[in-house]
Amino acid sequence: MGLFNKSKREQIPKSLDQGLAKTRESVIKRLTRAVAGKAKVDDEVLDNLEEALISSDVGVATTLRIIERIEQRVAKDKYLNTSELNDILKEEIMQLLTESQAVDLSEWTLPDVKGPYVIMVVGVNGVGKTTTIGKLAYQFNKMGKEVILGAADTFRAAAIEQLEIWAKRAGVSMISQKMGSDPASVAFDTLKSAVAKNADVVIIDTAGRLHNKINLMNELTKIHNVMKKVLPEAPHEVLLILDGSTGQNAFEQAKQFTAATEVTAMALTKLDGTAKGGVVLGISDQFKIPVKYIGIGERVEDLRLFNRNDFVKTLFSLKA
Repeated sequence: MGLFNKSKREQIPKSLDQGLAKTRESVIKRLTRAVAGKAKVDDEVLDNLEEALISSDVGVATTLRIIERIEQRVAKDKYLNTSELNDILKEEIMQLLTESQAVDLSEWTLPDVKGPYVIMVVGVNGVGKTTTIGKLAYQFNKMGKEVILGAADTFRAAAIEQLEIWAKRAGVSMISQKMGSDPASVAFDTLKSAVAKNADVVIIDTAGRLHNKINLMNELTKIHNVMKKVLPEAPHEVLLILDGSTGQNAFEQAKQFTAATEVTAMALTKLDGTAKGGVVLGISDQFKIPVKYIGIGERVEDLRLFNRNDFVKTLFSLKA
């Protein structure tokens, strides 16, 4: 049974509330514990809050920034009820995301560029890279755009096969070569085909290897340079895919890939199966690179546009 042959009930996409349920339950439980028995926000509450945020994989540096902001609020207002803490926390995190260049996306759109809009996708194996590419292709195809995928992860036969399956599911074209071929050659052929066909979107998959950062950097640079021979502005976007369920390991992967290439956007996957969704906040803050997409389920529609306002409100919602 393929992805699109599931029952109608199974095809209903998850709401953001459902997708973040595990993380929200964990966060709220920790926050409730942090203020238990306290009438006002004092040093003990702040210490407990710090522990709660770090335990939710927000990250140490980002957590300390949040705590510092709340301390300033406490010093300014002299007295804050613990009942106000949740709203203050949401306000300060929203402000933090604003400063971190987070973007609020409410509808699927494409920038107006000359020729096809080219997205180069990077990330280690197993983070949901191929699945995310397929879901992106589906959404763009749904908009009426002609999409072409480039199978430039030529080091694994499975990668090419998986991308081909997703291309068929999404109803889009794919350019590939045999396993072991030069990835840059695949990217070059894909762009040439896209330009010839007057396609709207090109999504290039790349190998997910981190064992040798120098080789990775050289490979991605080569793909960059080859694409520019066909389309000088390409790639318009370098999208890093991270597995949100890995928590702090996602931070390390972000460090590696941002050092290897100029990442311009990120997608965090598998948030529905984890209590570590706080990692989205830390990564947005630490890397100052917009999170554009979040994965909150297996269905094709469960790749959602990231909206900081909706995300923070949902994550810190006190409802059961």
